[in-house]
Amino acid sequence: MKLIKTVLLALCVAAASSARAEEMSFRVVDLNSGCGAQCPQVIAAQGEIGEATPDVFLAFVRENARGGNLHGIVLLDSPGGKVVASMELGQAFRKLGMAVIVARPAADRSRTMALVSGRCYSACVYALMGGRKRVIPAQSSVGVHRMFNYSTNFDIAEGGFVRERNLDDGGMLQTLSRYAALMGISTDLVKLAERTSPDRLYMLTSADIARWRLGSRKL
Repeated sequence: MKLIKTVLLALCVAAASSARAEEMSFRVVDLNSGCGAQCPQVIAAQGEIGEATPDVFLAFVRENARGGNLHGIVLLDSPGGKVVASMELGQAFRKLGMAVIVARPAADRSRTMALVSGRCYSACVYALMGGRKRVIPAQSSVGVHRMFNYSTNFDIAEGGFVRERNLDDGGMLQTLSRYAALMGISTDLVKLAERTSPDRLYMLTSADIARWRLGSRKL
């Protein structure tokens, strides 16, 4: 708890920069720059959640937990990704007892690591749900919309292969609702997401976050 408070105190107000999404990667971040080998460390997770992301995360934790300084905190910043993989990543967070903070690290010349605002959009929210504790600072943002995927079919009338967007027929809604309930999140959040056009994001307010038990703005 004290360590999470330390992370939040380092959070500075800054807008997340827009960039083309790359597949999620993980790195260890020292909370303080001047404490040498004894620095408490957390995990920074940034990028799009792909099918391999849950396995990559578990392998990363196994590799980096040996030093004894790695604490159970993940700084999460993601534009979204694969829905099933996001749920699997969330389950990994929960199994390991990870606290998740929507934020990302930034280079800073002071002795204390600075964090900037993070984003958790689209399927990322299902990874966030898995956190043992979930913190969404006021500077950070979470947005949801209806899930979809793409398929490629050959259409003679169109003269070749056509990429089509497929929406859920109801089965995924049930799966996501069961998962949310298991994680202690109101299923109303999933219902709202599935009512929102896939072409836009519904940005969650502080009231939404509290009402649907997704997390807290602060400890």
